[in-house]
Amino acid sequence: MSPENRTSPSMTTAEIRHQYNAFASWYDAVEGLPELLGIRRLRRALLQRASGATLEVAIGTGKSLRYYPPSCQLTAVDVSLAMLRIARQRAARFGLRATFQVMDAERLAFPDQHFDTVIDTLALCTFPDPLTVLREMTRVCQPKGRLLFLEHGRSDRAWLGKWQDRWAERHAKKLGCRWNREPLALVQQAGLHVIAARRTFFGIFHVIEARPASPTRVTAHEYAATRASTQNGESHAP
Repeated sequence: MSPENRTSPSMTTAEIRHQYNAFASWYDAVEGLPELLGIRRLRRALLQRASGATLEVAIGTGKSLRYYPPSCQLTAVDVSLAMLRIARQRAARFGLRATFQVMDAERLAFPDQHFDTVIDTLALCTFPDPLTVLREMTRVCQPKGRLLFLEHGRSDRAWLGKWQDRWAERHAKKLGCRWNREPLALVQQAGLHVIAARRTFFGIFHVIEARPASPTRVTAHEYAATRASTQNGESHAP
């Protein structure tokens, strides 16, 4: 399967919203397997790096909430209201103060350079346009801020990667998860400066820390122009 096919959307945002609204009450049970394979430990270690005003996109049911340092001022967004309701309930159980908003990660309704830390966990596989999401995350991040990612993607073991490719289309039809994307390559293609990256569990799980590529930030106007050119067939970073 070509890299282009790995990043092509399996569902529209509206379809993803519908699917996850319907699936929300079952989501935590299904995610139990990745938790057993080490995601819980990786999530805990990653989120300890968060500080200051923090945004998590595609928060889902809030499995990450318990791992944030108390000093974080957390804002969490998701396209699914049903998922956010569960996240709010989880935050209440933990006594965690956070702001929750229904929002499409491809169109973040926040000013430029608004957050110190911007986070995505296990969602780059599902976004219809992951590069647009990554550029939006960068836009709202402070010039000296950090972007943290915990993702799953195509294995770097040839046999397993080929198996993922073979079944990718069928798997993606369920919840829009394209499990053979390349998270690190996407982060680099979006123009972020990677500080640290490592892979675990047969090269499937990725832990990535990145920063905006340069002190020159992308304004909302420049971002919109770049997005338009990308949709016309170009793939350069802003």
